[in-house]
Amino acid sequence: MLKSVGKNQNFLRFYSNMAQGLALKDIISKLESFAPLSYAEKWDNVGLLLEPYNQASVEKILLTNDLTERVMKEAVEKKVNMIVSYHPPIFAPMKRITQSNWKQRIVSMCLGQGIALYSPHTAWDSTLGGVNDWLASALPVKDIQPIQPLEGCGNENVGSGRIFSTKMHLDNVIKAVQNHIGLDVHVAMGVEHSGKSEIKKVALCAGSGATLLRGVKADLYITGEMSHHEVLDANHNNVSVILCNHSNSERGFLKTFQPKLDDMLNGQCEIFVAETDEDPIKTYKK
Repeated sequence: MLKSVGKNQNFLRFYSNMAQGLALKDIISKLESFAPLSYAEKWDNVGLLLEPYNQASVEKILLTNDLTERVMKEAVEKKVNMIVSYHPPIFAPMKRITQSNWKQRIVSMCLGQGIALYSPHTAWDSTLGGVNDWLASALPVKDIQPIQPLEGCGNENVGSGRIFSTKMHLDNVIKAVQNHIGLDVHVAMGVEHSGKSEIKKVALCAGSGATLLRGVKADLYITGEMSHHEVLDANHNNVSVILCNHSNSERGFLKTFQPKLDDMLNGQCEIFVAETDEDPIKTYKK
């Protein structure tokens, strides 16, 4: 009899530790406590993009940088109830939902499978502890602040991009960024720079940072992508540039956010990082 009681207690303990699920509105509340939608750029399309007609609770959540058809298939296979896609899959207006276009097919599949879709995008870029702070953590950081602080939010650490002091040779900075994102990078050195040049001031912007970084006084820019002529302009101002590819400068944040979200939700949901999510551009070595 005592053994039976012990087994029942173990079962109850196991059952109580299983993800029980939460209401969609409660998950959104937690997400927006981390990064309020007011932190997003005015042009952005953020927040809850798709809400199923009937959804009792959310038990499984998939985090992805881009919601492609491959990721959508993974979401269905994992039987998730919610997808948090950093980039908003719905951006330009949709006049119809048919099977003729990949983005429309994703919307159709989400609705058909009862999967909620949420996108934080630039709210995650601006917030303290978000994507840009994650990218900056590749290096020793001192006196970090937003390049463009968000006015009226009551927090001087919130805003677009990041600029900070460090002290490393350029060669070592390149290696540190590669190790941080786990991938190769493209480097364009300032006209007077070499691998042994000391980098003291870094400005960065995850994703596409050319507009924000233009004219910022620094020894090095780190971003996902810039045009050829924007890179040349930076180099001729003796600013070196590290390009990671657009989504590679963002995607790694998801693995650090996964346990944070688990804590925020008190372990009530099972949280996955998409395995099929990857940058569409690959570097082929000669």
